[in-house]
Amino acid sequence: MKFPENIQEICSLEPSYLGFIFWKKSLRKYDNDEIIEIPKHIKKVGVFVDENIEVIKSKINQFKFDAIQLHGIESPNFCKEIKELNVEVIKAFSIDETFNFDKLLEYEDNVDFFLFDTKGRLPGGNGISFNWDLLVNYKLSKPFFLSGGIGLTSVDAIKSFLSTGIAKYCYGIDVNSRFERRTGFKNYSKLRRLKRLLYEDEI
Repeated sequence: MKFPENIQEICSLEPSYLGFIFWKKSLRKYDNDEIIEIPKHIKKVGVFVDENIEVIKSKINQFKFDAIQLHGIESPNFCKEIKELNVEVIKAFSIDETFNFDKLLEYEDNVDFFLFDTKGRLPGGNGISFNWDLLVNYKLSKPFFLSGGIGLTSVDAIKSFLSTGIAKYCYGIDVNSRFERRTGFKNYSKLRRLKRLLYEDEI
């Protein structure tokens, strides 16, 4: 999220989490000195890429983040230090056919969630999906977010994926670039439609 009026609008859809990017190279970088008040049941997530821990500490104090998403090559010990700041830690990994899932073992005790994204040119926001069947190689019980190029056309694939054993520990769906009117400004109507399509069987 980036724009105050857009944050307020998207909050009405009651997402579980809202992300705020602090990677200097991102066009979605959050530049304001404060975040408008949002409902307490919606968790605020600060997103960082290989950032200095003192900077992250400062942002946690400034914005009262509930969770920190680490999207770089942060070490297990670095994740542990962040977790000790009394926030949830979401560690992102870029997935392709060469990804070694064994590397996740050393992170398991130091994070709350994994996030599986598409390996691409940028640390995130590449707008393309990876082959979710690769997650058959995920043998841990740590819950994870599914990310990477998810859009409205992904709904059937998401439902299909969630019906498989591979998705046993899938905690949530992370969406970004395919739900924007312009960079950083989320499309309310598309997100509302996504929510309805994903949960229509329960309505």
